[in-house]
Amino acid sequence: MRLSPSALTQLPQDVTRFGYDRDAQSIGIVHFGIGAFHRAHQAWYTDLAMDAGDRGWAISGVSLRSAAVADQLNPQHGLYTLTERSGENAATRVIAAVREVLVAARDRDAIIARVASPDCHIVSFTVTEKGYARSGAGTLDLSLAQKSFYPLLSEALERRRGAGLPGVTLLCCDNLPDNGRTLEQLMAQWTAARAPDLDEWIAQHCTFPSSMVDRIVPRSTGEDRTWLAERLGVEDDGAIFTERFSQWVIEDRFAGPRPAWEQHGAQLVSDVAPYETAKLRMLNGAHSFLAYCGLQRGHAYVHEAMADAELGAMARSLMLEEAAPTVDAAPDQDLNGYAAELLERFRDPALRHRLDQIAMDGTQKIPQRWLDTIAWHASRGSDAPAIRQAFAAWLWHLHDGRFVDDPMGDELQALVRKGGAEAVLDRCFGCDGMRSALWQDHGKLRSWFET
Repeated sequence: MRLSPSALTQLPQDVTRFGYDRDAQSIGIVHFGIGAFHRAHQAWYTDLAMDAGDRGWAISGVSLRSAAVADQLNPQHGLYTLTERSGENAATRVIAAVREVLVAARDRDAIIARVASPDCHIVSFTVTEKGYARSGAGTLDLSLAQKSFYPLLSEALERRRGAGLPGVTLLCCDNLPDNGRTLEQLMAQWTAARAPDLDEWIAQHCTFPSSMVDRIVPRSTGEDRTWLAERLGVEDDGAIFTERFSQWVIEDRFAGPRPAWEQHGAQLVSDVAPYETAKLRMLNGAHSFLAYCGLQRGHAYVHEAMADAELGAMARSLMLEEAAPTVDAAPDQDLNGYAAELLERFRDPALRHRLDQIAMDGTQKIPQRWLDTIAWHASRGSDAPAIRQAFAAWLWHLHDGRFVDDPMGDELQALVRKGGAEAVLDRCFGCDGMRSALWQDHGKLRSWFET
């Protein structure tokens, strides 16, 4: 039997269930990129908020590429379980916040109607770094953008404007520096090219708060799903497995109403930047270090790489000696404590977080995870040996090819095999490279790599 509303009464008593009437909730959030992370993070917070009395915040999820999540959740009426693991312990909750999953290729009109509905107040995003269709210089690539959320969103906002409806909050939850402003700028570039009469209305009626999100969500396995089915007595094709830790820091800049996420652990702040910078450079930077160096040494999981004495020590050094000095911390931020907490999370074998999952899309992730830290050190004449080792392991990763899953993967694999590191440096940091602006701003950066 599949998980469904009728199966809820058959679940074990220790499985937590929602207490609200989900059919009475209007769809207040449309979320682009309804993958595992969103279901473990923003949808979980929203489910808790509605369980505590908030109303009208059901989620319409949008898949831009694959129908896989729709096929998992729609037959289950949007229900799925979230299992938090820590050591030998596990706690499972049924999440009911997701009402439906729409697929861009077949549900275009329905997606536009959801965003254009008077019930919708928030449009949120976890489309990964590459989903924003940025060029190497960081500007919008219009040809790539045509295949992403921009056409759907601009048409829906145009419909809202025409109906005299208020604007919406456009909430980016991806690992991009200053992600709210980044989304705002990219959206402005889209409308300037494709819907210029919409620019002023968006500027006056919509907001783009920045946010920082953190929760480790490993890819679930057949073993995970078998364990869960035996525990529940039903099959859950949309099951999520995650850690107990979760963090969400949101700039308090909303265009209209919102759920009371802060009552369930989220932080509403005036400036997200210090939290975002620490997360990108310390957590994500160390994760990518462990991914490439760990794969190079034959490890498969983060906890295995952390158990490698040399890699574990270098991950700690990357966080505290290389990344932390570059962070202009907020008054309440304890970066030493943050690093200790991260290292403990990384060592937990219950998560089984695959290194090849982290290694995906390296060209999209490395700039914000390593290069800003490197630029800080290069401008001061100091070194960052852990990131230097990580970069060498990334080159090995490209040359080896077994784990490469990257938009530029084929091109960079060919370059590194033919011309070595020098050819990759030219492609990435030359005057026409994917990070040319960073290289031009910090003249010592290229020489840092070359040495």
